Amino acid sequence: MKKLFLGVVILLSFATSNAQTKPATTSAVVASAASFDKLKHSFGKIKQGTPQSITFTLKNTSSKPLIIEQATAQCGCTTPEYSKAPILKGKSSPIKVTYNAANAGPFTKTVTVKFLNIPEPTVLTIEGEVLKGAEPTKKEN
Repeated sequence: MKKLFLGVVILLSFATSNAQTKPATTSAVVASAASFDKLKHSFGKIKQGTPQSITFTLKNTSSKPLIIEQATAQCGCTTPEYSKAPILKGKSSPIKVTYNAANAGPFTKTVTVKFLNIPEPTVLTIEGEVLKGAEPTKKEN
């Protein structure tokens, strides 16, 4: 019985000592290759049917060209626009995000930006409130 117990203890010790931990946060990998001027934008209160856009600025902070593989919106109400060309070392590139403001009410939408050869995507967020038939008010940043 002691041998069995000792065997289990050794096996568990070996298993836990060899367990892989996740490498330093994957956002650190993205941070070392790219930086954004902001990751979130609030439009505040906007008028229904009046599309709103914001431009997020991406800077290549790596030593190699950076390529946006894709930028995918959470839904059809949000449209990202970005360059397909490589972003050279130290250069910047805009990602324009437009929200159509078709439906009244509060909203929070995301755009997921995936870079070539970087496993963890970056998520950009827009939020605000669409007012039916009301005058828009801009929120200061």
